[in-house]
Amino acid sequence: MKPGPIILIEDDADDKAIIDEIISEMKLPNKLHWFTNCPDAYHYLDTTVDRPFLILCDVNLPIQSGTEFKKQVDAHPELRKKSIPFVFYTTSASKALVEAAYTEMTVQGFFKKKNSYEEVKENIRLILDYWSECLHPNSD
Repeated sequence: MKPGPIILIEDDADDKAIIDEIISEMKLPNKLHWFTNCPDAYHYLDTTVDRPFLILCDVNLPIQSGTEFKKQVDAHPELRKKSIPFVFYTTSASKALVEAAYTEMTVQGFFKKKNSYEEVKENIRLILDYWSECLHPNSD
C-alpha cells in the first residue's frame, strides 16, 4: 500500500465505523482521516503537509455537497497539482450524477455503497488495491 492518509468525507458515523473496521482488518498502514463535512476537509487539504493517498467522498453531505466540494478542489491550482485520487463512495448514484462527476469534475471513480459488510469490504479493497498499483502524478 502506498503511504499517506486515506481521507474519508462522510457524515454517517456508522459508514465511517465500517470503513475504519475494514481498513483495520486489512492491516493497512494508512491512517483514516475522517471529516463529516467538506469545509473541514478542504481546510485540511489546503493546509496539510501530508500527502494523502486517496479521498473517499460521499455526495450528500451537510453544508456543501461532495460534488460542490470536488469542483472547489478542482478550481484550486495547488490542490489539483497534488493529484490526490478522488473517488465518490455514496448511496446517490443516479445516471445523471455519475455523468456529471466524470464530465464536470476530475473524479477517478464513482462507487455506489453496498448493503452487506462483505460487499463494502470488497469494494474498499478493490479501490485501495487499484490506487496502490496505479501510477499518477502523486506516485513516488
